[in-house]
Amino acid sequence: MSYSTPIDRRRFSALAGCGAMVAGLGWPLQALAQFRVEVSGIGMQQIPFAIAPFRVSPGVVQDVPAIVRADLERSGQLRAVPGGNAVIDEMARPDLAPWRERSADALITGSVTQLADGRFDVRFRLWDVVRAQDLGGMSFPVSAADLRLAAHRVADYVYEKLIGHPGVFSTRIAYVSKHAERHNLWVADADGENAQAALVSQEPIISPAWSPNGQQLAYVSFESRKPVIYTHEVATGRRRLLASFRGSNSAPAWSPDGRQLLATLTLGGSSQIYAIDANGGQPQRITQTSGIDTEPVFTPDGRQVYFVSDRGGSPQIYRMTPTGGEVTRITFEGNYNISPAISPDGRWMAFVSRMSGAFKLRVMELATGSLSTLTDTTADESPSFAPNSRLIMYATKVQGRESLMTTTLDGRIKTRLSSVPGSVREPDWGPFLR
Repeated sequence: MSYSTPIDRRRFSALAGCGAMVAGLGWPLQALAQFRVEVSGIGMQQIPFAIAPFRVSPGVVQDVPAIVRADLERSGQLRAVPGGNAVIDEMARPDLAPWRERSADALITGSVTQLADGRFDVRFRLWDVVRAQDLGGMSFPVSAADLRLAAHRVADYVYEKLIGHPGVFSTRIAYVSKHAERHNLWVADADGENAQAALVSQEPIISPAWSPNGQQLAYVSFESRKPVIYTHEVATGRRRLLASFRGSNSAPAWSPDGRQLLATLTLGGSSQIYAIDANGGQPQRITQTSGIDTEPVFTPDGRQVYFVSDRGGSPQIYRMTPTGGEVTRITFEGNYNISPAISPDGRWMAFVSRMSGAFKLRVMELATGSLSTLTDTTADESPSFAPNSRLIMYATKVQGRESLMTTTLDGRIKTRLSSVPGSVREPDWGPFLR
């Protein structure tokens, strides 16, 4: 078992009412859902940028500049100013004076041209308006189906040039939804669009976790009338049963090298953390307590593991070596702290804390122990960092509806991804594409 917020408890209560087992189906990805994105909040230092209308061939099915604009604004660090009506492609050298008058610090120009083979060539150029400098550009020849991906890559380039950190717009997220009696494991673009079903089941699916190379997802399925762990190849839909030992098998977490996973098993009676080779085999017990140890997560360098334990009397977050040694308690404020997530740069830990009966997303700077509460919602769960460590994704309840959110580390800019009917939860942000 694992500790649960109110959202988590509902997913486990579903198990009690399970009837006949209906197997989940591992399919190659199929696009079946879309999201609408809402951004709220005001950042302290936002770089103003403009996108001039691109030169676009007939038949282009995606608004590439609009996708780029939405990506950049979603970061919380850039702010769009009006781009005017004049078309400017990547070959032109624009007069930058009017853009300075509009208070734009950067200008993006470009084109989307259909090629002879039916593909589309997405080209762009980035200008430093203040210094009147050409900051470069790129070309992405893609199929019509990959126009969104090309737009995300444009946004990645612009973000890195202007902010100095890699963009994450071309990465992917995974999450779980439930609608009626249908449970889905989804893979989507980082903005929540282009969602594709990786798995469909009549039984609950929880705890999706991306492999370090982004090619597989581990997750927990209840289709065997108990929680078992599968690994799932995203591109092909092929999956393999990894852990179906006596009792419960839950909370999978990949090692940074992808060679093993940690999981919470009840082989010895209580929930304890075990290591399992990624190719399968017998688990090796890591923790040795009589209570509950669960929700393990590796640090990016693989040298430490954070986890949740009630060994001190209430659920708190601890740190240990991957072999179970040198256990240190990390959280002390409050009597219920769960779901640790470590930022890819190793600087931050996001987690969920119960505060006056509400479950809230918090972040700790690990070097100093300083804490910040990032939300004003009351049912936050499952935090996951973007691969550049600049955003946190989490699930929560907004106006009575379960939704996915992202927030900047200071909590000032939040993005709500509102889904089609049904609940969404258990998000995990995938790694950079390799």
